[in-house]
Amino acid sequence: MERHKQAVAKIATAVRGFFDNKESYRIFHGSTNSTRPRPRAGARIVDISALSNVIGVDRNARTALVEPNVPMDKLVESTLRHGLVPPVVMEFPGITAGGGYAGTAGESSSFKHGFFNETVNYVEMVLANGDVVRASREEKPDLFQGAAGSVGTLGVTTLMELRLIEAKRYVRTTYHRTRSVAEAVEKVRAETRNPQNDYVDGILFSKDHGAIITGTMTDEKPADAAAQVQTFSAARDPWFYLHVKERTGRTASSSPSPVDYIPLAEYLFRYDRAGFWVGAQGWTYFKYVPFNRLTRWFLDDFMHTRMLYRALHASGESARFVVQDLGLPYTKAEDFVSYTADSFDIWPLWLCPLKQTLPPTFHPYTGETETAADGSAVPRDILNIGLWGWGPADHEEFVSKNRALEDKLVQLGGRKWLYAHTYYDEDEFWKVYDKNRHWYQTLRDKYHATTLPTVHDKVKIDVDAAREDRKRTKQSFKNTWPLGGLYGIWQAIKSKDYNLHRRAEWKYKGDN
Repeated sequence: MERHKQAVAKIATAVRGFFDNKESYRIFHGSTNSTRPRPRAGARIVDISALSNVIGVDRNARTALVEPNVPMDKLVESTLRHGLVPPVVMEFPGITAGGGYAGTAGESSSFKHGFFNETVNYVEMVLANGDVVRASREEKPDLFQGAAGSVGTLGVTTLMELRLIEAKRYVRTTYHRTRSVAEAVEKVRAETRNPQNDYVDGILFSKDHGAIITGTMTDEKPADAAAQVQTFSAARDPWFYLHVKERTGRTASSSPSPVDYIPLAEYLFRYDRAGFWVGAQGWTYFKYVPFNRLTRWFLDDFMHTRMLYRALHASGESARFVVQDLGLPYTKAEDFVSYTADSFDIWPLWLCPLKQTLPPTFHPYTGETETAADGSAVPRDILNIGLWGWGPADHEEFVSKNRALEDKLVQLGGRKWLYAHTYYDEDEFWKVYDKNRHWYQTLRDKYHATTLPTVHDKVKIDVDAAREDRKRTKQSFKNTWPLGGLYGIWQAIKSKDYNLHRRAEWKYKGDN
């Protein structure tokens, strides 16, 4: 802890200097899974990238003390050594604990446990005036609630204690075939009410082919050949979404749902290779490279999410890639899928059921409640729809379609994840988040955060600046196919991030 205290003291001193000079700044965490533009050269930065350690795991208390830049793979490796696992684990190994708290992280266990921040017992933060404080549900609860999802605009998270649960060896994973969007939405909702399920999510491959995926942690696996262990981390393994498509594509209506036994960590990071299915778009870009098992095996180093994000940012292609997560009422999900199919024609789509956090919050919400058995009003669950794929090549059309998507979402009573491209101007933003404005400003005043960027400052896309960037890019070699993509690949290789998945300790090595 002494090393940690010294690092935090250094950060606090830097922050206090900016505060005294009334200067805003941004936090540098290291690598990122965000698709928002990165800070420009010369921006005022506080570097917290060294805060990347699991300080300790307490088996008896079932807690882990972690710094904010601890990635999910390192966290899972550390807790599994003690027979424990975080209740909510983001599917990409490089997403950090701090990012999960300050942003919005809802995963396939979030129908049961809520967003990632709901599994945090307390956080240590450096406020914008340099004070180091602790916040929890009992101590500074307004700051603890407000900092979750407000993208670092109330202070710098420097430490957190996470709640853990008992880990099992496998996830018994079942693929339920659906044949319409309405059936898929209803099946997701029904499976969240099944107490045997630890995990629920879904993939819509088209309007008439869906798979709702349920998982139950278990230490038991049948001995028969049909119950072989299925993995997804090795170059020879199938990509998870293609495996699901193949397993459910041949399932007749009267047939039992296919089942796999997946080692726990392999399940948690099952979407790492191909970044769900975004990696397949590389074959769309490099259009003369055949998309088959051989080329996926050969190019596997580039298909893990850390390398994909490196290449996506460096190539400049992230500027025209639709990466949006959208939370809606279940009753509006079918209408929304119909809209995205007509407007974007992007498939597959991800379905993820979530416990709702009612406003004020910057997590996605609908504000709907329902009556519990004891007569109290409780938040009604919502459904996340992940929309990820190529947008229009024309920048003006790209912006127009994204703005229309935001408008449609609000019309249907939903809100979006703020990690992605966000086009609201300031007035529009606060109309959408009108239930948050006074609450948020009160927190900023109380905790000396008015010199920090606001949530809108952090997440907005400057359309005029983006337009100028596109004009400059048109005269750059990056705009010449395939040089931009090759440059992205070269930058990914230079990062050497491929070593992280090659050497990952969480990968399945057989039953011992």
